[in-house]
Amino acid sequence: MARSLATAYWHLRHTRDKLFSLCIGRGFAAFGAGTLLELPVRLGGVESMSIGSDVFVGANSWLQVLEPRTGVVSLEIGDGTSMAGNCVLSAAAGVRLGRRVLLARNVYVSDHLHAYDDPTRAVMDQGIEGIAPVEIGDGAWLAQNVVVSPGVRIGRGAVIGANSVVRSDVPDFAVAVGAPARVVRQFASADEVASAGIDTFG
Repeated sequence: MARSLATAYWHLRHTRDKLFSLCIGRGFAAFGAGTLLELPVRLGGVESMSIGSDVFVGANSWLQVLEPRTGVVSLEIGDGTSMAGNCVLSAAAGVRLGRRVLLARNVYVSDHLHAYDDPTRAVMDQGIEGIAPVEIGDGAWLAQNVVVSPGVRIGRGAVIGANSVVRSDVPDFAVAVGAPARVVRQFASADEVASAGIDTFG
């Protein structure tokens, strides 16, 4: 009995989230088929967001574009990407996630920093600085509690260990860990993958 009630509750929530996604998706610059935003979710500037097909955005996530402009995409999420929940993607200039990127819980990705040099004002009143685009390549995996700083490129198939703070570029098919994150392993090269002739992220 308890299992059947739990299953019915899950189906009810899933149906609610699908209906919400279908309705809100019309306001995005692009919103692919099969994409699901799991409630609750916080959204800002959806007219400057492009989300591909079969994307999953887990509950309690926050997607925002600070100064949205119609016709200008500042936040892009590729086909098949999955965000477990409690994730933040915040774009002032450009945040791009490729295809089939995997974000664990509590991942934070931003292309800007808070200004804080004026001691007479609260940090929240000082605006932003350090704006630089962020790119996360196809098939990358960011483990739990990862923070990605402005101006960073994380390569295709790269793996970022839990609790890491990524402040510099990570090559394709590399493992990076720590705060600040450092590459500790290179498990393949782009040339090796290209020579195999297989697109593993399609």
